Amino acid sequence: QVQLVESGGGLVQAGGSLKLSCAASGRTFSRYTMGWFRQAPGKEREIVTAISWTSGTTYYADSVKGRFTISRDNAKSTVYLQMNSLKPEDTAVYYCAADVMGFSRTPRNYEYWGQGTQVTVSS
Repeated sequence: QVQLVESGGGLVQAGGSLKLSCAASGRTFSRYTMGWFRQAPGKEREIVTAISWTSGTTYYADSVKGRFTISRDNAKSTVYLQMNSLKPEDTAVYYCAADVMGFSRTPRNYEYWGQGTQVTVSS
């Protein structure tokens, strides 16, 4: 079992920055692909970014490329999402998730999920 706890969300003005953290429990965190997803009201959950367990492979949705950066510290069992140049359309609940089988962009392939943290970007 893996438990994930997100933190760092909040209210920020457009153009501002936030850094989300996701702390994981479980001895095998370092072996999992970690992803950040988001879900806005009335919309489906979508992938934002993902990082392989070695940090050698990353994926970014086109909408966040050049603005968001994912990183992980396996020694601390934590994954981070640095969000810069935030836009109102980035407003959503952000979830971190763990994929124990591979490197997926699809929510259904992620086995473990955090409770989510709200990010609100005002215009």
